[in-house]
Amino acid sequence: MGVFPGRCRGWGRHPEGPEDGGAGPCPMALALRCLSRRLRLRLPLPARRRCGGGPAQLPPGGYGAWQERAARDPVAFWAEAARGSLRWDSPFHTACEAGWDGAGARWFLGGRLNVSVNCLDQHVEKSPDRVALIWERDEPGTAVHITYRELLELTCRLANTLKKYGIQKGDKVAIYMSVSPMSVAAMLACARIGAVHTVVFAGFSAESLAGRIMDSGCKAVITYNQGVRGGRIIELKTTVDEAVKNCPSVKHVFVAQRTDNKVQMGDRDVPLEEEIAKAASVCTPESMDSEDMLFMLYTSGSTGKPKGIVHTQAGYLLYSALTHKYVFDYQEGDVFGCVADIGWITGHSYVVYGPLCNGGTTVLFESTPVYPDPGRYWEVVQRLKINQFYGAPTAIRLLLNYGDKWVKKYDRSSLKTLGSVGEPINNEAWQWFYHVVGEGRCTLVDTWWQTETGGICIAPRPSEEKAEIVPAMAMRPFFGIFPVLMDENGKVVKGNDVSGALCIAQPWPGMARTIYGDHQRFVDTYFKAYPGYYFTGDGAYRTKEGYYQITGRMDDVINISGHRLGTAEIEDAMADHPEVPETAVIGYPHEIKGEGAFAFIVLRDQAADIDHVKEELKTIVATKIAKYAVPDHILVVKRLPKTRSGKIMRRLLRKVVNEQSSNMGDITTLDDPSVVTEILDAYQKYKKEKTSS
Repeated sequence: MGVFPGRCRGWGRHPEGPEDGGAGPCPMALALRCLSRRLRLRLPLPARRRCGGGPAQLPPGGYGAWQERAARDPVAFWAEAARGSLRWDSPFHTACEAGWDGAGARWFLGGRLNVSVNCLDQHVEKSPDRVALIWERDEPGTAVHITYRELLELTCRLANTLKKYGIQKGDKVAIYMSVSPMSVAAMLACARIGAVHTVVFAGFSAESLAGRIMDSGCKAVITYNQGVRGGRIIELKTTVDEAVKNCPSVKHVFVAQRTDNKVQMGDRDVPLEEEIAKAASVCTPESMDSEDMLFMLYTSGSTGKPKGIVHTQAGYLLYSALTHKYVFDYQEGDVFGCVADIGWITGHSYVVYGPLCNGGTTVLFESTPVYPDPGRYWEVVQRLKINQFYGAPTAIRLLLNYGDKWVKKYDRSSLKTLGSVGEPINNEAWQWFYHVVGEGRCTLVDTWWQTETGGICIAPRPSEEKAEIVPAMAMRPFFGIFPVLMDENGKVVKGNDVSGALCIAQPWPGMARTIYGDHQRFVDTYFKAYPGYYFTGDGAYRTKEGYYQITGRMDDVINISGHRLGTAEIEDAMADHPEVPETAVIGYPHEIKGEGAFAFIVLRDQAADIDHVKEELKTIVATKIAKYAVPDHILVVKRLPKTRSGKIMRRLLRKVVNEQSSNMGDITTLDDPSVVTEILDAYQKYKKEKTSS
């Protein structure tokens, strides 16, 4: 029986009230027109002295004391953290209340606060000229620095503009923008007035954007005239125009200027900078209930309809802030460099909300890792003196292919912590990231979490000082996170050196509350398989030492002749081949073994001897894992089907192999949907060759 509902009990006593008041009107650092001009042109602020600060200290007793406290009484632990970390308008009276289905846990009941006040006003009071954002524009060498005072003013003016055009508390607003201070201000402006934002990655098609707007019932869209990425112009306004043709709920489209190019403006279009310039620079924040909706973010599933994952105010903000601070050992004055797009949960939690709640300096990366060359990341690290660098394994593997010279060309001595996010990182990429990029001296945290969890759940840090880090392994649960492994019969797997379905046994403040408009789907997806537990959908292995290694999605675990095997394990072995930069392995029905392994590979050199490479790959897998793990089929493709965030959509590969190409499901998150036809053609050709031979 799960312990999810039982342990999440009411906290019962009222906390002490927080200090009163908000920031009130703040003096303007620069006229808005000057700020707007710097955002568009390329004029950085004068360099500012970095604030000093010691290590991100844990409370007295350190890691062990926090772990013990969280394990003994998780609700009391989170209540104490919430009182100490957030600024409240009204204190909460109950720390946690569980729902009947295990999916309805609510946090900090009775408490009221405003997220934008926590991210801006409280820091403006103390350090108004501290740099909040460093916008690393697509154009190399044109970074723009924005202080907390400037960001607060921009946010307030934008919030007042939204209110002028009828946006009220509870209204939904779509944000379809490239990474920039204006897009961050748009998120915070929604939070300030109690509107709900849904950020849609500024690379989605008009159809995908329209689907999300219609599902959420957005009343407005905030966009740019155009976007700029990798030296290319992206027609954002044109895409929005196409999308909103079918979205009667949209009353206004607010259009900011990223480039100087003119775009067609219609009756519902509002020139954002012009309106911001006329708006008041002070906006009274809306006091929000802890469980009011903060944002929704869409993720694709195996069905054709994306899921609108809902996150609420206080619990999400607390969790993103604490994980940012302690997983990365963020210290006051550090420059935090997460290169994720704000269209993904990583951008929400570790570009915007977590760093800003902590009063940090956070980098907004607008470009790509290979523009204008493969040294872009490391040139930015050198120029901005980045201390924590957080990116995806896909990008690391891509850059690894270009060799060490592009890394070693630049000074990376400012780096203290490296982070990996989005999917399990393979050993080769981990070693290169650690030894070449980090010079063997930086902590490398391989983080596991999901859109639904709100923030990092398993990572090597925090930990006891100088505790070991095992390469390519997430390892340790964060404070207050209690992973369990479940077997096929729904029983908890105890002990170490075991594998199973990864579930979480206790609620935590950052967890999603529902799927917008379809709570039953939320219950069925995450709580039905193992009643009383949150089912992550991932498989995991708990090592002899008790560490956790993510083995991949449960549907990426195959059973070959009774042997359960994560496809990621086979992929990791094959990735050791110098001619194979990328692989994807799936299971397929096998009449003798039950399931077999089918590998899709990308070759570094298209002229390579394919048969020779395949034989070497089989030898590697047999040597590193076992003979039973050797793929029965190895198909060479030009590229793999990836989402815009870099994840390989293996379910599409399963559809191809299982002859289900007529029902591919949702492919809107693919970076390039034409890859599906490309792989289908390669598979059919391969199948004919096999049949004829």
